[in-house]
Amino acid sequence: MATQTTAPAVAPITQGRRIFYTGHSFHVFIPPIMQNIADDAGIAGQEDLGLSSIGGSRVIQHWDVPEAANHAKAALRTGRVDVLTLAPIFMPDDGMEKFAALALEKNPEVRITVQEDWLWRDTVEPIENLKTARTFDYDAMTGAKLLTVHAPVFQSIDEAVAALNRKFGKNVLRIVPAGQAVIALRERIRTGKAGGLRTQTELFRDRIGHPAVPTQVLVAYCHFAVIYRRSPVGLPMPKIMADAHKPEWNDATVRVLQEVAWEAVTQHPQSGVCDTKAANAAK
Repeated sequence: MATQTTAPAVAPITQGRRIFYTGHSFHVFIPPIMQNIADDAGIAGQEDLGLSSIGGSRVIQHWDVPEAANHAKAALRTGRVDVLTLAPIFMPDDGMEKFAALALEKNPEVRITVQEDWLWRDTVEPIENLKTARTFDYDAMTGAKLLTVHAPVFQSIDEAVAALNRKFGKNVLRIVPAGQAVIALRERIRTGKAGGLRTQTELFRDRIGHPAVPTQVLVAYCHFAVIYRRSPVGLPMPKIMADAHKPEWNDATVRVLQEVAWEAVTQHPQSGVCDTKAANAAK
């Protein structure tokens, strides 16, 4: 069960944030989609300060990038970063604390998002196992089964974030429940309630679980909701979906992605958005 240290902030954020992104292939597609969403939402001033991209990475690997090439640390040392995104895989991961300490030192008002991912191949396994083929079927899974498999991983990250927030004496780190949103979307697909999305398999580009366009947009909506404490429901179709020229990815499909993201974020007590749900419902 997720632990919440203090009551979340209640007001949506209307001014664009200066964001530095760090992560792996389940995360690093976010920046251009986030910019598109912010523009469509009428949020001015969002600034992309950079990206540290390492395939299959833990957060500590971004911290350990040599100083001369460590753009994440360089950006944080300017004090200009309003939001730093992190994407751990499994705990423990000392990189979260190291980045949080540096970010807070340079900007006491900084916020750090921690993305909880969906599991590759729908199971808990080390990255090294991906070299070995395994037979499985995305469409054979139910939401209940997926939640059971993911629960220990989600809980370990929730607990680590709660512990760090207690250590820092404030809610610096916030959870982005991307994995929970992906599971919820898959269940909607299984029950025929996902607009033009018909199979769980179409959410992924490959057998590892790299996200296809609808999943990328869903994850970006989750980040938008956490960073701005605002619902994405009702925003126009993102360019990345329109450019795909797939009739099944229609307005109803986009609405489902928006609703699933907002529900996942507002249901997670460590997102910092819980108390804003009613205020944002009509936006």
